[in-house]
Amino acid sequence: MIRLFVGIPLAQDVRQHLHSLSGGLEGAHWISPENMHLTLRFIGEVDEVQAADINDALSSIDSPAFEISLAGVEAFGRAHMVHTIWAAVPGEPALSHLHGKVERALVQSGLAPERRKFTPHITLARVRKSPKGKAAAWLADHGGFKSPPFTVDHFVLFRSHLGHNGAHYESLAEYALAYEPVLEAELS
Repeated sequence: MIRLFVGIPLAQDVRQHLHSLSGGLEGAHWISPENMHLTLRFIGEVDEVQAADINDALSSIDSPAFEISLAGVEAFGRAHMVHTIWAAVPGEPALSHLHGKVERALVQSGLAPERRKFTPHITLARVRKSPKGKAAAWLADHGGFKSPPFTVDHFVLFRSHLGHNGAHYESLAEYALAYEPVLEAELS
């Protein structure tokens, strides 16, 4: 059995920009820059035959490249029990479009539909036992975070290896996104 997810890898400069937010919150386990990504769909444990079917389904996706940026930091959990801190990806129709295509392809490959609402984000830290109010203060201090726009020109089928020092992600397959031709009329 192998543990899989579909995600968008981040360029080194974007990961370093996000890594600059690390620190200043007791009880936070910060994600290493090499593990930062935007998850399009968690798959979980599958056998090798199903993994091949998933790869075939993802290979058939035809979608354009697009730009996104990051703006703000948020948290999953309640104010007194935050468990995850993340960088927000403001609403981007092209990202939602790609997510929908990935979801449809995975369902066609035999996976059950995802029940959770898609909340595009990049996990920055997992939080355990942070003193009450500290996470809210950290979020308020870093709420103005913004990244420059960056191009998403492919997505990846990742394998997740769980270990004592956290997860390690391995790229199993990359799927290119097409660049849309620009018509001469659009240039003038």
